Amino acid sequence: MRSSLNMGQLEAFRSVMLVGTVVGAARLLNVTQPGVSRSIGLLELRIGYKLFERHGRRLVPTPEAEALYREIEPLYGSLDRIAEIAQDIRFQRAGALRIGTLPALAQWLVPRGIARFLASRPRVTVSVESLPSRQIAERVSTRQFDVGIVELPQYRSAIAIEPLEPVPFVAVIPAAHRLAGKALISLKDLDGERMVLLAPQSVVRHQIDDVLSSLDVVPNVVLETPSSSIACALVAAGTGITLVGQHTAKPFAGQQVEIRPIKEAFASRLGIIFPESGARLSLANAFANDLREEIRISGGP
Repeated sequence: MRSSLNMGQLEAFRSVMLVGTVVGAARLLNVTQPGVSRSIGLLELRIGYKLFERHGRRLVPTPEAEALYREIEPLYGSLDRIAEIAQDIRFQRAGALRIGTLPALAQWLVPRGIARFLASRPRVTVSVESLPSRQIAERVSTRQFDVGIVELPQYRSAIAIEPLEPVPFVAVIPAAHRLAGKALISLKDLDGERMVLLAPQSVVRHQIDDVLSSLDVVPNVVLETPSSSIACALVAAGTGITLVGQHTAKPFAGQQVEIRPIKEAFASRLGIIFPESGARLSLANAFANDLREEIRISGGP
C-alpha cells in the first residue's frame, strides 16, 4: 500500500483538511476542482476507507481522516522547515563553516573576524581549529576545512590562495625593560638583547633572522618556541623581548608588557586559502571578506 500512495493525493487530502472544501483546496493547490476530487477518491480507494462525509458544500472529515491528518501534518511542518533552511542557506543566514587558523591569530584577530561574520548570521554555526600552516593547507585541500588562514608562501596543490594585507611586526618588551620607554624601536636596538624567538624551522623565524642579519644585529636568543603566543607570555614573565605580528601581540597589551612599533619595514605575509576544486562555499567567501574588514579597521599596534 505504501508504494501506491503519492504526494499529490496526500497534498489534496491535507488541503481539504485545512480549508474544508474542494473549491478552497483547488485554489490552495492551484489545480482544478475535479483534480482534487479525483485525488481524494484515489486515496480513499488505496487506503480502503472514507475520509470525508459531504455536508452541503463542506466536507467533514471522518475519525479515520483526523487520525491520518495527525500523522502527516508533522511531515509537512518538516518540509516547511527544510524550505526555510534552504532559503537561509541561499542568503547566508544559515549553514556551517569550518575554519582553520594559525595559532598566532587564534587569540585575537580571527575571533574578532568570526564575531563580525556571525553578527548578521545568527543561524550560522562555526567550528574553528588552531593548527600550523602546513596542516591547515592539507585539510583545506581535502575539504576538511572550508577556509584557512596561513603563513605564506604555501606550495601545496589543490588550494586557492588569496593574500591578505601584510601584518607589521611589533616588539613585545617587558614593562620594566629600559627599551619599554621608547615610543619606536629600531631593530638595531636589539643587538645583544635577551630575546624569545620562534623555533628555527618556522617561516617567521627565517624572516626575523634574515632581517636582523642584514642589519648586523646579533640578539642573545635565550628561549625558542613554536608559538608566537607562548613567546609573548614568556615576555610577560620577564624573560626577554620578542618580535611578533601586531595581531598576535594585542591580547597581551597591559599584561606587564609594552608593545612598540618597529622603525624598519618588517611584516609577515598571511593568506586566506580555499579548496581549489569544486564550488567554493559562499559562507567561506563572506567570512574572508569580514576578516579583511577586521584587519583593515584594526590596523596599528
